[in-house]
Amino acid sequence: MRKEVRFSGFGGQGIILAGVILGKAISLYGGKNAVQTQSYGPEARGGASKSEVVISEEEIDFPKVILPDVLISMSQPAFDKYGEEIKENATILIDKDLVSVSEEYESKNKVYKIPFTEIANKEIGLGIVANIVMLGSLTKILDVDPEIVKKALLESVPKGTEKKNTLAFEKGYEYIQ
Repeated sequence: MRKEVRFSGFGGQGIILAGVILGKAISLYGGKNAVQTQSYGPEARGGASKSEVVISEEEIDFPKVILPDVLISMSQPAFDKYGEEIKENATILIDKDLVSVSEEYESKNKVYKIPFTEIANKEIGLGIVANIVMLGSLTKILDVDPEIVKKALLESVPKGTEKKNTLAFEKGYEYIQ
């Protein structure tokens, strides 16, 4: 079993942090192997950013995502750049207010349109936790134990932000029925 996950968005959205948290949760607390890699443009904020996680019960012999089973996209430019390089019938999570996809694309993949940024702003009162809302939804969709992800989350976010990040994670998790 090898599952490849690609997070994408623009610099400043916490795309890399989300990948780090998922990889840490799976490898340290989930009993599976995981490798996380990242890439971003020369701009600190606003440029293209991606984080990839390979999850496997077996040893991981190639640490890069070849064709993702799961694509998360939190900006239209990131989707435009990474949205076509996916496995057949992939699972796609998009921020519904920031990314749009064609009906044809939806018919070929399992697309979740989730208002990550809206939930972060309206329900948490802090837009910068949209990545953690997304991570909560992803955790539910991947059927990963939410407790291991919360544990990795609490070890990875800045001190003093644990409560808001936990709430953001729970809101994203609960959003998926």
